[in-house]
Amino acid sequence: MKTLRTLTIGALLAATALPAAAQLEKWGCNDEALANPQPMMEAVSLYQENVKQYKASKDQRYLQEAYPQWKTIVANCPKQSKNLYINGANIMKVMIATATNEEQKKAYIDELMAMYDTRIAKYGEAAKYTAKKANELEEILKEDGLQQYYALYSEAVRIGGEDLEAAYLVKYMEATINYVRAGYAEPTLVVDNYDVASDLLEEELHKNAEDSTKAATIRGYIAGVEAAFSPYASCDQLVEIYGKKFEADPENVDLLKKITSIMMRKRCTEQDLFFRATENLYRLEPSPATAMRMGQMCISKKQYNDAIKYLNDAIQGVGDKDKYNAYLFLGYAHSGAKNYSAARTAYNNAAAADATKGEPYMRIAILYGSTASSASEDNVGGKSAYWAAVDKLQRSKAVEPTEENIEACNQLINSYAAHFPSKTDAFMAGLENGKTFRVPGWIGETTTVRTR
Repeated sequence: MKTLRTLTIGALLAATALPAAAQLEKWGCNDEALANPQPMMEAVSLYQENVKQYKASKDQRYLQEAYPQWKTIVANCPKQSKNLYINGANIMKVMIATATNEEQKKAYIDELMAMYDTRIAKYGEAAKYTAKKANELEEILKEDGLQQYYALYSEAVRIGGEDLEAAYLVKYMEATINYVRAGYAEPTLVVDNYDVASDLLEEELHKNAEDSTKAATIRGYIAGVEAAFSPYASCDQLVEIYGKKFEADPENVDLLKKITSIMMRKRCTEQDLFFRATENLYRLEPSPATAMRMGQMCISKKQYNDAIKYLNDAIQGVGDKDKYNAYLFLGYAHSGAKNYSAARTAYNNAAAADATKGEPYMRIAILYGSTASSASEDNVGGKSAYWAAVDKLQRSKAVEPTEENIEACNQLINSYAAHFPSKTDAFMAGLENGKTFRVPGWIGETTTVRTR
């Protein structure tokens, strides 16, 4: 490899325009560099040329050549450019990989971590680059760095903010599980961190609901978190994880919130632990959130009128994030009480509260299918209700095009399509395939005639 040391500094400087003092100030250079700019300009020129040669050749020796100058720039002019840190990560990884002993390797790793700290101090984005530090340590140290990189992922999530990329939440969950499996924490940590990661991803999905590409990406991350959590996700496992803690401290409000929140999220609302925790929480801290939990508990007990009362109270006070669930549960309660029009209204309100969810439309479809006899004035035995039901299922698939939702909707569509009137029955009733039709009875939807 032709070394840059054979080139004269004069030739390098002649090839680049020297920044004025104002440029050095813009780079955030310290007083020493400002007072004696020539060495700094030489370092920048050598560093940039080495990086250029590396990008052209992919020869990592150029990054090793760049290391001394790069180190000088970071130490003296830390705002030279953001590329200083992008290139710096590559430089430090080469230095780590070529370290001749463990002591030197550790020193280089510490320098890489310090580089990210400097980048955060000068350019912000603390959550993103704290997570980046965690990811670097995980890749370099593997399981030997578990305690370090788990702590950094946790810190990144704690800092939060819009600069934390959703992909890191999957890494956070994977690190949590490895941390628990290694014996550093109890399984409750997995459940607690799942709750945090899921909430953050749901918020991201809600914010990006109108961008189909971003929404699909975030759904992929949600699937990743669910997959990581699945070994801990059954209702029996949740009872095992939290049951002893509840028995030891049944009036701990923070614990009760965790238990009821995760059991609601995983639809474990028929477990005795959920009932007891919900009742204690509502007694100790009545609020819109605890009213919603009481409503769901009453649904599980088939106490639908009580559930409706609690959920209506909850809807008046819960935040936007929880309105979707509150309306969805209200729909369940009205459906159980056979208040079908009110159930549909609640489901439509849930759909309005979160445009990324297909379940409200699926629930309306199920309502239509289960009350088809109410449309008997259609002259085909109420079978027009199934047309409206299939319309809602198609809407559900369009709104939430996940594999799980599409599969569930398609199963229902196949079931309902089997109930469509035959061509003969439709003809005898004066109905023509493809024509517009209004379903009679409480359903009252305008749909399209279809036959089997």
